[in-house]
Amino acid sequence: MKKTIFVVDDNDTNLAAAREALKDHYRVMTLPSAIKMFTMMEKLAPDLILLDIEMPEMDGFQALGQLKETRADVPVIFLTSLIDADVEARGFQLGVIDFITKPFSAPVLINRIKTHLEIDELIRERTAQLQEKTVQLENLQNAIIFGFADLVESRDEGTGGHVDRTSTYIQILLDAMIKRGIYAGEIAELNRELFISSARLHDVGKIVISDNILNKPGKLTDEEFTTMKKHTSEGEIAIDQIASRTDDVEFLNNARLFAGSHHERWDGRGYPRGLHGTDIPIQGRLMAVVDVYDALVSERPYKKPFSHEEAVRIIMENAGSQFDPLVAETFYEVRDQFEAVSR
Repeated sequence: MKKTIFVVDDNDTNLAAAREALKDHYRVMTLPSAIKMFTMMEKLAPDLILLDIEMPEMDGFQALGQLKETRADVPVIFLTSLIDADVEARGFQLGVIDFITKPFSAPVLINRIKTHLEIDELIRERTAQLQEKTVQLENLQNAIIFGFADLVESRDEGTGGHVDRTSTYIQILLDAMIKRGIYAGEIAELNRELFISSARLHDVGKIVISDNILNKPGKLTDEEFTTMKKHTSEGEIAIDQIASRTDDVEFLNNARLFAGSHHERWDGRGYPRGLHGTDIPIQGRLMAVVDVYDALVSERPYKKPFSHEEAVRIIMENAGSQFDPLVAETFYEVRDQFEAVSR
């Protein structure tokens, strides 16, 4: 299939010459102005644009600037009889790939276009390959991290499926908050997918807690509870160690905040830092509700599961003390979705 070339020039003679030179090799669209070019681009995407610099209404520099904002992927060659160092510098700064001096010869025009289209095709192929490799690497990284989280969970005999369920609860809660505009400023800065997937690492610090404490069938002693509380700060340490060996800062920063703050309380009586109110990262405020809900409705070595209704009542009674009241309110509004997941 022939490549599509736009030739944009306010001179009919130049348009006719370009069409004659290129018609056997490319699909050629001749356009008398940049405004006509943008109108045509709403219907047809060019593979390359030959763009005159001196034109009324909108000159080549203005058109190129607008193109780079909307279709930066389309290569542009300037057609000009005004060639000097300043023009070249400005053109290359804006993103033009080459200059062809008018009047042009057919062989020069054909060969320049052929060369740049081949380069553009090669760049696109290499970019696609790189993107594919990046996706493969991200999938591998996620598989390793998720496997690590599942391994930690497997040591805790009473929390089977906890990682999967809490990630799903986080997704439900986050989507509901986005829909309602709650904490819109904080949430707008988040990458939703990274945020949700990083929640899987919130309990990663339990890797350092002994099985005797993790799986104790009765109530923990004060000393044992002090040890258990260390899983938050130990989780931060573990994630920091991973972060020191990778550039995936956003995912791991989310994970660190989930791990380190999900046992903080709205009233400042939580751990490990005793943070208060919105000083607690949004990750911790969401996970606090999600984590407690799942713990309540799940069977553990030391207790039978609560009913969904009882779990909802407990969370709402502690809104404004243990839990962020806005997060708790959102949880209440989507409580039926939580129940569906828990079942």
